[in-house]
This record gives sequence, structure tokens and C-alpha cells, in this order.
Amino acid sequence: MSTTPDAQLPYYEDMSPGTGGLPPRAWTAGSDAARLGLSGDWAFRLSATATAEDESFARPDYDASGWGTVAVPGHWVLQGHGAPIYTNVLYPFPVDPPRVPTENPTGDHRRVFDLPEDWPADGGAVLRFEGVESCARVWLNGQELGVFKGSRLPHEFAVGELLRPSGNVLAVRVHQWSSGTYLEDQDQWWLPGIFREVTLEHRPADAVTDFFVHASYDQASGQGTLRVDAEPGGRVTVPELGLDLATGESATVAVEPWTAETPRLYEATLATSGERVALRVGFRTVVVEDGVIRVNGERVLFRGVNRHEFHPETGRAVDLETMRQDLVLMKRHNINAVRTSHYPPHPAFLDLCDELGLWVIDECDLETHGFVDLGWRGNPVDDDRWTPALVDRARRMVERDKNHASVVMWSLGNECGTGRGLTAMADWIRERDPSRVIHYEGDMSCADTDVYSRMYAPHEEVDQIGQRTEAAWADPELDAKRRALPFILCEYAHAMGNGPGGLSDYQRLFETHERCQGGFVWEWIDHGIAKRTAEGELFYGYGGDFGEELHDGNFVCDGLLFPDRTPSPGLIEYKKVIEPVRIEGDGAAGTVRVTNTHDFADLSHLAFSWAYEAEGVEVGGGELAVPPLAPGESADLKLPDRPATGTGGEALWTVRALLAADTAWAEAGHEVAWGQIPATNATAPAASPASPAAGGVLAPRREDGALVLGPGAFDPATGALLSLGGLAVTGPRLDVWRAPTDNDNGAPWQPDERYGLIWRTLGLHRLHHRVDAVEVADDALTVRTRVAPAATDVGLETVYRWTADTDADRLRLTVSVTPLGEWTCPLPRLGVRLGVPAALGRAEWFGGGPGEAYPDTHAASRIGRWALSVDEMQTPYVRPQENGARADVRWARLTDDGGAGIAVEGAPPFWFTARRWTTEQLDAAEHTPDLSPSADTVWVNLDHGQQGIGSQSCGPGVLPPYRLGAAPAEFSFTFSRI
Repeated sequence: MSTTPDAQLPYYEDMSPGTGGLPPRAWTAGSDAARLGLSGDWAFRLSATATAEDESFARPDYDASGWGTVAVPGHWVLQGHGAPIYTNVLYPFPVDPPRVPTENPTGDHRRVFDLPEDWPADGGAVLRFEGVESCARVWLNGQELGVFKGSRLPHEFAVGELLRPSGNVLAVRVHQWSSGTYLEDQDQWWLPGIFREVTLEHRPADAVTDFFVHASYDQASGQGTLRVDAEPGGRVTVPELGLDLATGESATVAVEPWTAETPRLYEATLATSGERVALRVGFRTVVVEDGVIRVNGERVLFRGVNRHEFHPETGRAVDLETMRQDLVLMKRHNINAVRTSHYPPHPAFLDLCDELGLWVIDECDLETHGFVDLGWRGNPVDDDRWTPALVDRARRMVERDKNHASVVMWSLGNECGTGRGLTAMADWIRERDPSRVIHYEGDMSCADTDVYSRMYAPHEEVDQIGQRTEAAWADPELDAKRRALPFILCEYAHAMGNGPGGLSDYQRLFETHERCQGGFVWEWIDHGIAKRTAEGELFYGYGGDFGEELHDGNFVCDGLLFPDRTPSPGLIEYKKVIEPVRIEGDGAAGTVRVTNTHDFADLSHLAFSWAYEAEGVEVGGGELAVPPLAPGESADLKLPDRPATGTGGEALWTVRALLAADTAWAEAGHEVAWGQIPATNATAPAASPASPAAGGVLAPRREDGALVLGPGAFDPATGALLSLGGLAVTGPRLDVWRAPTDNDNGAPWQPDERYGLIWRTLGLHRLHHRVDAVEVADDALTVRTRVAPAATDVGLETVYRWTADTDADRLRLTVSVTPLGEWTCPLPRLGVRLGVPAALGRAEWFGGGPGEAYPDTHAASRIGRWALSVDEMQTPYVRPQENGARADVRWARLTDDGGAGIAVEGAPPFWFTARRWTTEQLDAAEHTPDLSPSADTVWVNLDHGQQGIGSQSCGPGVLPPYRLGAAPAEFSFTFSRI
């Protein structure tokens, strides 16, 4: 067995970064040197331990015909060999660094390949691995090349003298667990394997060994300065700028700068006598000045996301098309920044960020979070024996990615506590590349960083930080340094399940305080792994679905995209909250104010339109002339004369900002921003029940054993509505329960606001409805009830008052609710639930839409007239939970395919939910296939109030304005047959 300087430990347990490899260098996709991709099916054998098999499999004459196969790039646990494991913080084995368990799944890989006929005979060659988890030992043609760790980082070996024209045998032994695992405790699936490409690259004589593009921009002069350092020397040409320079030589010329909004790149070539390398140069300068991060002299506001590499079928083996899809989706949803949590991404991803335009925090492949519950005892970042491995990881990241204009910060890692190793990494990075900002969140003192970074700081604290009045740090010198730094939330707005809430409130703080330069939502995509039921129905698995000993459940599903990359309502909300154009107005005055909130771009790339809508129907529209406002500028514009509608009712102006021309990420006409303005200063309809018609009201009467009032038939004993115009109805009756969201259930470290658990303990999921009186009068049917959970004295006195007009086939319900006892928590919801026949599967409504919304997630809810099937109204969260409410609904209809059904109007506007299963069934489901549509009933919630969402699954809870306190309430609905 190969051993390291510490002969007591095998190579996969020693603390070194590896042996035999070449120094790291810049990555490029554009070289005229020959390359051979080695992706495809490899022979594969899995062993339960690291030493179960000897190294004979590396011999060229070894017979591997009895082995299986795996696809490379790929993970063997997603290809039928073993199973994935999900933990957030905990190591899935005993913590005894650098030792790992004897049970150490080990995959032996073999690939036999021939060189292309035109492979150059001269020069050398390099074998390059882009990513292997977690420790690899490599042989070529029976010769051992070396060992490496650092799963999400490249490693290369010189192999020119070992190559044969044909029959080359590449053998790789991969251990799932190694000393490197202690440095890779990121919140994600444990997925061993060769998950990025393996390539063979020809290295001609005088090939480019490494190069560093320095391209700064001076905003005062409008000029850029270019210098390219390279080994060996050569020449750099930039035809568009008329530049032909020797490497190491500088030139200053007028240029268009690179920004995330205007990602201007110049095609260039670096040439030596042996190789030509294509470059794309973006000129930009990043500094921290007066406590603010500035790019090209301007403050930037990060509208960001954290992005793990993930695909529901291939794990972290993500192809170029999927990377581009991610970035196109980000751009279409106004996202301008990515934190590469928590490791450097595939290098091609950064090429795409350069091209499409996103700010990038490039994060090192480093996290030791599993030591936190040990009081950080044994933490590698504070153990000098690990420092070479830490610095090696920083070096490999910086050298690989240093030529990307999009990368504006280097991050030392994530959730590693503090220690000398981090300082060594920061010192090395500053020495090598002083042109970027250094980031790390885990040290509140900011001793090694250029930015004050936090996770999930609540809104109130962010406000204090913005004013530089945050709590003091113990060391006065470090405290003064921290207060002078710019502030970002490197993680915030935990996007787990239904949510996140409170985004608009954060954004107001970012826009108010110069120091607060935005944040990065956690996170981009749900990491659900594709599975199928026995019947073939697709669903997504999470922690615990693969037989793990320890796991963290669906905490791995906390993204703005569902696993299949469908945008969640949270992403739609985020797009609206961070839109770079603000549209406001005064409907009574007929004016609209347009404000440009871009950092760099004017509005010349946008076209604006207006629409005038009466009762949700557009009755007029056209173009709106908006000047090309510079960033920060506003213009007050006159709206056109109101179109003659011929009808009364509620009217709104909708103004939209659209792309005026095609871009690399969206076509002309793509909506960037929008705003709605009431045509008068009145808002939604008044919060009072409609008055009786002029003809008076009907009196209830007894008929065929039922109480009849207008189109309604009631149970005379309970007062429950049985039918409406002959249509069978169940209910309505008071409902306060919702299937708790992940944010309702909250995080263990915030027990006082884990309302989902508090509600369940109180018994709100099992309320008892006691009928106290059914009162028949000449003008109304009144049902008095007490609604309460068992084993407590709190309750809700609920009065249902039914009336009907003599000249209208309508039935009106007014609900009055009075809390009884001492309520110490908010309510999940407050409204009524009713059941209607399952045939009524088509919904239409006038109100907020088209997607779901809740009190603190309704910025993207647009008032209009919408139509969807009941099935389309559901949001398929990976773990089912409360979803699908539509906000500010004035009226709603549920009909069958022929258009017959039921209509309901509300005063005040209400929350409208319709689904084919009960709330209790939704609450009980663990995965989407657990939900079976009812053959009989569509269940409808008409809510007067909803509790907000928050992001307390990891972040702040529901802010006070969005909590649904138990308080007296009265609301009304009017029902009619269609």
C-alpha cells in the first residue's frame, strides 16, 4: 500500500492534499492543443472497504470482463451501486480526524482508450480530473501517477511518456471517505464518484503553462488597462481594440467595461510558439471604498442566490446545457449574483457567468460544519497539520478561476468556525490576487475578510447593521474594522417549501442603507433525487428515503426551483421583489413614476407598455414612452386618457417593462418588471357585506324535512348547508387549520416560533364544532357554534348568519368570530371550508394571481381575471404542505366542463384555495404520490385571513404585520349557482 510521510496512516487518511500532481493552472475551454475526452462508460467494481481488493486491477492485462459499468461523469450511488446519504451538519460516521470508518465504499474504475490517429507525436500530455469525491488514486498503463483529495477541484498528472497509440488503461480507485471528507461537510448529498470530466490534453513544446489576465477599468477616464502574464512568454492580441502586446506588457485604451448588467467581453488570443489560447477579456475593477463594495466606481446591490450543482438524476454531474439553463433562468428572474455554495463550480459555469452577466462569489471547497456540536474541538481549520491542505484548496480555486471577470469575491469556505488555517488561506490569496474582495461568513470579527457577511440575520438586525449600530465585538480594533466594512447576507430567505416570506422587507433595507449590499437566497434548487413508485409515478426523494443511519430529512429541498427546474412560487416572488425598475403611480391623477434601480444600465434596452383593465378585463392598451433613465433616476409620466369601458366596477392600470430586443438569455418582449395602479385612489372593495336588494329578504321555510332559504337547503338540526340550487355542498364551516409548511414547523434553535408544532400541540388540527343554537327568523337563519380543540379552554365563538334576497337567486353568509380564552399563538388561517362536487374542476377568479400568495409573499400577485383547473392550482412541493392560496380575491367560480357550477363573492376580498384532497390528507402526506384525489369532492377554502410564511425553517419567522392574531373578525360571502 502506498503511504505518506506519516507511515502510520494510509494515503486516504493522511492530512496531505495528495501526491504526484502538477501545480494548478488557469482553465480554458479554448485552445488549439489536442484534447481527448474520456467520458463514457467505465468498467466498475464496488468494494465495501478501502482494502478489500489489491491494486492488481490497475495492471493493463487485468481481466475486468466480469465487472459492471458506470457512466463517467457520474456517481455510482445514483447508478445502482449503494445509496446516497443526506446530512446537513453531521458527519455520517464517527468524528475522529483524520481517520475514517473501515466501512468505506470504494469504487475501482477502468477505462481503456486509444489515441486519435492525428494525436501529435511530439510534446507531453496531461491527464486532468475536474472533480472526484472524495479521494482518488490513479494509474496509467500500470504506472501509479499519484493520489489527490479536494473533490470539487481539478487535479492533473503528467503522462506523456506513458501513453501508447492504443490500448491505454486508465485505472482509478475512488474512496467515498477520506481525510478530505472532514473538509467537505457541505449541506448536500454525499455522492461519491468521478462526477466531472476526465480529459487527456496534449502539451506541445512551449505550450502555455499558466496565464493571468489583468484587465482593470478606470471609470473616470473610461479606459481599461490590460496585461497578461504567462508562462512561457508570448503575445496577446485583441483585434477589436487594435492591441498586439507581449505578455507582461501593459496597454491602456478606451473600452466598454464589464458588469453583470452589461457583460461586455473582448475576444483575444494568447499565442506562444506551441499553443494558441482563446481569451474573453472583461474590463472591470473591484474595490472596497468608504465601506462599500464598488465595481467600476459604482455601488453594487447583489440580488443573488446560492447555487449547489445538482441534477435530480445525475447529482453533481451537471452538463453544460443544464448550467446554461440555470443561468438563463436566473437572468430571466432578475437575479444578478451567484455564490457558488460551497465549492468552486464546474469551470464552464464561470465562462457562462462571464458571457451572460452575473456577479460571482467563488467559494473554496471547504466546510467543517460537523465540528460545531463538538464545540469545534479538533476543527481542522485551527490545526496547523491541516494548513497545507487548506492552502492547496485555496490555491487550486484561485489559479483555476482567476481569469473570470464575473468573479468579484473569493470565499474561504463555509461554516468552518475560526482558525489559523483560514488566515493562511486569506494571506495566500491576497498575495496572489489583490484585485478581488475576500469573503468568509463564519468569523464575526472579520479578521481575514474585506466584507462583513452574515447568514439569516433578522430584519431588525440588518437595519441596525445598515446604520452601523450593531452590537459591539469584544476586540475594539476588530470591532472598528467590522463597522467600516460593507455588509452582505451570504445566505438569507431560506427557500424551503412554501416561501420564503419577508423578501420585500429585506429588499427595502438593502435599498435604504448603502452599507447593506444585498444578499443571496438559500438556495437555487431543491435537491430531490428522482424516484418512482411501484406504479411508475415520479416523485423526489430526500433524506431518509435511502436507508440512511443519520439524515436531515427534506432540509435538502430548500430551493427556488423544484428538482425538475420548474420555478417555484418563491422564485416568481423573488423576481418581482428584486426587479430593477420600480413602477408606481397615482391613478386619480393619471400619472406613473418609473425609477431605474439598475446599478449600471440605463433603460434604453427596455420598452414599456400600458393596459387599462376593468374588472380584470383589458379594455385598452398601448406603448408608453419612457426616457432612457440613468441608474437611480426617476421620471413622472402622464398616463393616457382612460378608455371608455361602458361598465362600472374596479379598474386598474398595469404598466410593464419589457426587453426591447433579443438578448442571450431572453427574447424581445420578456417581462422584466411591472406595476399596477388603481384607476382611482380607492383600493379593493369595501369590507362590508352587500345590502339586501330593494325587494327585501326571504324568510327561511321548512320543506321536505329541510330548512330552505332562497337557493339553499339546510339541515334543521345543525344549520349546515346541504345544497345550493340543487348542487350538493358540504359545509361551509369555520376552518383554522393548514398543513404546516416547513417554515411553520421552523428550526429547533427557534422554539418559540415553531408555530406548526405549537398549533399541533394545541390541537388546531382536530377542532370540535359544537352547535349551540339554530335560530330561524323572518329575515335570516342564524347558527351559533363554539369551535375549540380538546383538552383546553380556548375556543372561537362562531356565528353564521344566512340571508337571501327575494329577487336574486343568491345566498349570503356573514361569519362572526370571537376568540374565547387566552390565545398565545397566531392562527394558521381564519375562514370557512366547504366541499363541492368533484366535477367542478375548473376555477376562475378575479383577484390576485396567477400563482399562490400569502401575506408576506404576495408582491408577485397581480390583480386580474384568471382561469386554471383545480389540479393546476396546486403547488407540488417535494414534501406536501399548505399551498395554492390566491390572494385578494373579489369573486371566484368553480364549474364543470359545461360551465355549470357555483360562484362566490367576498366582502372583504378573500384568500381562495381549491384542491382535490382535504387539509388533513395534505398534512399527512410525505411525498406527492401520497396525495390521492377525491372521486367525490373538491375542497374549497375561503379565508378571511392567513398567517404569513416567513423563512423560519432556517431564518427569521413571520414578521408582526403578517401574523394572524386571534381577534374578533367578521366577513361575508355570497353564493350563487351558475
